[in-house]
Amino acid sequence: MKLKQRQYKVLVVSSQPRFNESLEALIAERQHFEHEVLTGVNAARRRLLDRDFDIIIINAPLPDEDGVRLAVDRASGYCAVLLLVPNDYYGDVFERVCSHGVYMLPKPLSAQMLRQSLDWLEVTCERLGSIEQKSTSLENRMNEIKLVNRAKLLLISYHGLSEEEAHHRIEKMAMDRGVKKCVIAEEIIAMNDTGDNR
Repeated sequence: MKLKQRQYKVLVVSSQPRFNESLEALIAERQHFEHEVLTGVNAARRRLLDRDFDIIIINAPLPDEDGVRLAVDRASGYCAVLLLVPNDYYGDVFERVCSHGVYMLPKPLSAQMLRQSLDWLEVTCERLGSIEQKSTSLENRMNEIKLVNRAKLLLISYHGLSEEEAHHRIEKMAMDRGVKKCVIAEEIIAMNDTGDNR
């Protein structure tokens, strides 16, 4: 069974050329991964102001920072973050990042482990994308409800309707015209804004 073929934008933050070459070779195996490599946290922060990424891989330590704060900051959104740290520091760093949803692996790691981590980062992106869609859908629904409630309030205030009558009027107008209730609500609100309170 094949997963979607969505394009993933991957940001690699690493100052180690050999690691970068190895990772780029693994990423090249996946045609649906588009990637950039930056060598420091400051450069990554600047780039993240211009563009969103689905996956961020941070190979710590870096010349300007350890990368932990960047990992935590980016994991708070809809982004899968993998932080690679030297084995000696794994336990301490894990305690700082685990509650933020940052994936971690100790270094050194094998090519096979890195390949598998790309797999689960991809799976995480799919899950986060689904959650983001549901969140957007719920937000849109909440906005529609607010619009309809505002229109009902205007009908109650200016036309002396009860809440039930206002609700019924909006529903009937929407059904008669074959449009959503929020379209009718927007029209009622617009009429009120222009002073046309028929």
